[in-house]
Amino acid sequence: MKIFTTENIRNIDKATIQEGTSAMELIHRVAEGVVKEIVQRFSTSKPIVVFAGSGNNGADALIVAKLLIEAGYSPEVYLFNIKGNSLSKDCREAYAELMSLPVVRMTEIIDTARIPELSPSHLVVDGLFGTGLRDSLEGGFKMLARYITESHATVFSIDIPSGLFCDWNQGNLSRDMVHATLTLAVQYPRLSFFLRENADIVGRWKLLDIGLSKAAAAATPTKYYYVERADVADKLKPRRPFCSKADFGTALIYSGCYGMMGAAVMAARGALRAGVGKLTVHSGRCAFDVLQSQVPEALFEPDPKDILISEMTPRHNYDAICAGPGIGINDATRGALKSLIMNVKKPMVLDADALNIIAKEPALLNHIAPGSILTPHAAEFDRIFGQNPSAESRLLRAVDVAYKYKVVMVLKGHYTAVVGHDGNVFFNSTGCPAMATPGSGDVLSGVITALLAQGYKPGTAAVAGVYIHGLAGEMAAEIHGEYGTSALDIAENVGRAIASIMKTKK
Repeated sequence: MKIFTTENIRNIDKATIQEGTSAMELIHRVAEGVVKEIVQRFSTSKPIVVFAGSGNNGADALIVAKLLIEAGYSPEVYLFNIKGNSLSKDCREAYAELMSLPVVRMTEIIDTARIPELSPSHLVVDGLFGTGLRDSLEGGFKMLARYITESHATVFSIDIPSGLFCDWNQGNLSRDMVHATLTLAVQYPRLSFFLRENADIVGRWKLLDIGLSKAAAAATPTKYYYVERADVADKLKPRRPFCSKADFGTALIYSGCYGMMGAAVMAARGALRAGVGKLTVHSGRCAFDVLQSQVPEALFEPDPKDILISEMTPRHNYDAICAGPGIGINDATRGALKSLIMNVKKPMVLDADALNIIAKEPALLNHIAPGSILTPHAAEFDRIFGQNPSAESRLLRAVDVAYKYKVVMVLKGHYTAVVGHDGNVFFNSTGCPAMATPGSGDVLSGVITALLAQGYKPGTAAVAGVYIHGLAGEMAAEIHGEYGTSALDIAENVGRAIASIMKTKK
């Protein structure tokens, strides 16, 4: 699914109206969607306060109030019509519709605000400001946003919480925005929904399909996407009846050291469950018993050293190579990784301690093969590329880094972002809190490596691998719960996740 900028959505709205759907019809569709969510959750006795601004977001809110009254609710409505002449054309029309009802509890605020006392028992419908907001809230609106949030009322925001910008929010203070319980976004999610610092502002979000022009959306370019099941199903290749393991690539994983051999096991299991044809794990000699007993399907290649990796010179022409999970950052391993990076000219997967080594020797970035996939979490990214004050600044930095070094950056998190060197960003839709467990990232590295070995392009391998990994985590959590899920549980569900996705193709 495409994620559009504010300007994009405005143009798609205009195209929809030009195709024959009136602005008021779109407003009614939004309001109907909001009211449906309210009716499903609350009885008619629920105390409801509707805050409407002077623009089209306010028009949505006014029609919400009208439909609620018609459904038997008794909302209090507060319309901000500053100086008595600030309403947009559509807001004036919505106001007239609402006031045509025989009984409306309406307060029109022209100069002095008379705000009701809110409590946790209230439902607030936030229609103050929508996607057209250009400046941070100030004055009375800023204080109102704080008051709504501090009341601990349930808040349903129409399209976007008031005060939050759709795209970038650097310098926009979260305490000066309405904090929604549920954001009912019109047609498409907004970029700001996917950034960690906005999570408490957006709350849960849900899309309202109001029938915006599909042709206009298809013709509108974007660099931001929300990855869904069908997107991954379209990329995964079915297996032919007469296939053999030779058809699914060879992979080499440099992983593990004394005390961290579990990382090698988890990466290997992730790769095997993701369908790699043949897998070799290279580690210190002490890993032999562990790997052969825990992952007997994998070949084991011993390092000359007993308890660490001192050599990373591939002995065969592997289709994919991964380095990093649990390798440590000792001097011998640092030298081995440096040699690997300097000599291998095909895309690799670099994770965990490989990234920590690069952080100590950032000049290695200049020698990483184009198309390589780096999989840092926030702390690892900042160790390499400098501290970032927010997820937003980190994402922007990742776009620059991916372009500069021609790599694919996998920024791990709730909405893991895969950043291509072409500037495209793909936010993942799968995963759950159960995946915040040791070794989960090692499994992901194995999955991505397996897809790379099977011939998927680096960007595709990263996007599909992240989605599969997240879905496997959800499946594992269904069995073990959010507290009890381990990384090996995730690995064991990778195959089931792929099978589930493949069914979408049928």
